[in-house]
Amino acid sequence: MRIKTSHSSTPKPPAATTSSEALEAQIAAFLNKGGEIQEIAKGVSAQVAPSRHIRIGNK
Repeated sequence: MRIKTSHSSTPKPPAATTSSEALEAQIAAFLNKGGEIQEIAKGVSAQVAPSRHIRIGNK
């Protein structure tokens, strides 16, 4: 009897700790170049409300 081994064609993504460390390094590099991080107040949205209601069809 033969045992099948699974070989995934796509590699596993890096561990979350690696990603967190990479993000910290990117933030540090951004700040060292003079970049600023702006804190957005809770509840603020970037979406703009539509100017009017759009109706499709007859009145």
